[in-house]
Amino acid sequence: MSPIAAFAPRLRQSEWFSHESAAVLWGVPLPSVARTAADFRTAAEMRSAGGVAAVLNESVGRSVDVTISDPGAPSRAKGAHGYRTEPVNARVVRRYGFPCSDAAATWLSLASRLSLADLVVAGDHFVLDPEVLDPSDPRPYVTFNELQQRTECFHGVGKPRASRALQLLRQGAESRPETLLRLLIRDARLPEPEVNPVIVDSNGRRIGRADLVFRDFRVIVEYDGDQHRTDKVQYRKDVIRWQRFMRNDWDVLRFHDDELSHRSDLTQLEIAEALARGGCARGAQVAQKLLRAAL
Repeated sequence: MSPIAAFAPRLRQSEWFSHESAAVLWGVPLPSVARTAADFRTAAEMRSAGGVAAVLNESVGRSVDVTISDPGAPSRAKGAHGYRTEPVNARVVRRYGFPCSDAAATWLSLASRLSLADLVVAGDHFVLDPEVLDPSDPRPYVTFNELQQRTECFHGVGKPRASRALQLLRQGAESRPETLLRLLIRDARLPEPEVNPVIVDSNGRRIGRADLVFRDFRVIVEYDGDQHRTDKVQYRKDVIRWQRFMRNDWDVLRFHDDELSHRSDLTQLEIAEALARGGCARGAQVAQKLLRAAL
């Protein structure tokens, strides 16, 4: 049983899961959580697997985060990090039967805990309006405009980081690696790609969506995940899609986890060189700079 499910019966009145515990319930791909609700294609699929309590793979002994709006309540017992807020600031919803802070409040509460990159990952997740909607789990969890308004009114210790992260959010990213790839591209000072646009062939027929696209330079950047091991049918579909991209004169680059974390400079170089081949002057400049730095 997950710590959240185990602690739920002990919740007091005017108390709810917040911070990282709420993020887990919202399916945020946190760096410290191996598997969250985001790993399931639909809420129905997650429920069929036994509900959120059966699939949250937090570390054993991990404390939960709990906030209460009753200023007179005693401090939290062992096993929970307790927080207080004024009743007027309480924004509580239910996720899979558990009371938790709403999407905007959850994101803002993470601002003092996560790195800038991880906060952007979380923000992209919250504002995502996916192409395929799940009627049982309406998206986006919060609009960009509402998140912006809530950030402006926020006075917590993480406000500077939240304000900076807000400017880096983009619509369309459907996974943590996609956002991290986009931020790697930004850090290299390369042109900004489109996020998950639809690509068509020369006759206007849909080929499919691509993770990150430099349309002017015919370059596609894709995260190649673990589908080859976990979902062979989906991986075969991905391979066919990549082949169709290439037949339509797209330069397709595929990157794995280790290339994002341990070989980020080489990843930036490969993308810069592909952009240079496509006629991007900035790509050529960045490639030369990265090559000099590698010598």
